[in-house]
Amino acid sequence: MFIIDSYPLAVGLLLVTMICWGSWANTQKLATKNWPFQLFYWDYSLGIILLTLILGLTMGSYGEEGRGFITDLSQASQTAIFYAFLGGVVFNIANLLLVAAIDIAGMAVAFPVGIGLALVLGVLVNYIATPVGDPVLLTIGVVLVTVAIVLDAIAFKKHQHEKAFSMKGLWIAIVAGILMGFFFRFVAAATSLEFANPTPGLMTPYSSVFVFGIGLFLSNFIWNSILMYRPLVGKKATYSEYFSNGNLKLHLIGILGGMIWCLGMSLSMLASEQAGFAISYGLGQGATLVAAIWGVFIWKEFKSPSKSVKLLLFLMFICFLIGLALIILAKTV
Repeated sequence: MFIIDSYPLAVGLLLVTMICWGSWANTQKLATKNWPFQLFYWDYSLGIILLTLILGLTMGSYGEEGRGFITDLSQASQTAIFYAFLGGVVFNIANLLLVAAIDIAGMAVAFPVGIGLALVLGVLVNYIATPVGDPVLLTIGVVLVTVAIVLDAIAFKKHQHEKAFSMKGLWIAIVAGILMGFFFRFVAAATSLEFANPTPGLMTPYSSVFVFGIGLFLSNFIWNSILMYRPLVGKKATYSEYFSNGNLKLHLIGILGGMIWCLGMSLSMLASEQAGFAISYGLGQGATLVAAIWGVFIWKEFKSPSKSVKLLLFLMFICFLIGLALIILAKTV
């Protein structure tokens, strides 16, 4: 199986994770307004499973080190399978709730609360479980990235003149952030800390991410079905609409979105042996910077910004870059 054998290479792949996690939502923008997110999400989950199989049967099956994908799955303990599966279930509901919170309360409220809380909790719980890296630099880096997320939200609110504050949206964002902060730890608990000589009963990243994807897809029949027929915001969607209103282009866009996100997840887990789970997760959540770049420079969400908005965006990018640099350096000191 393909294994990352150096920290610089791990950091490089984690930067790719940032790009993937910060870019997959562009595929949703490419879908029509008549294609609800709940229906898009079915194709998204299929894309995740598809890529985990491709990576497992190729990169995870060839080479002399580690265990092959099929062999690794067959020897996995029930506990390891449970934790990886649970990670997919938890991530799924967290991601769906975050999208609903953004629809209800707006980006300026939901995103900094949800992603900011997930970033802090995710780094904290993963560092406690596997303390890799300098805690001071890691803490300062996480704080700066969180500040950057808040600055981005303030800039968005000043520019868009957001609607009235919604307590419902805030509480949904808090729940989403808490759940999002724990999903990575569940998958990490199912993954061996050594990939070349993996611990018996635990899985390599290729297998644990595959089981994660199965958990995400199967839980869709519960979480996504609830949001389809009893949405927290907007009109309900039905399974019949998935077949009657969908077309090949829409389905392929959704599958592509899932594959992009899953590539980031897979690389993050592969990099964790060299970087540690806390740094892997922390750098991955720097995806907000990538999403902000898409919003500012590609989708032009800040057309003709005022001087104060420009200053906030500038400070946001500076805090992000310094914060991410400190998270990277946390392993080198």
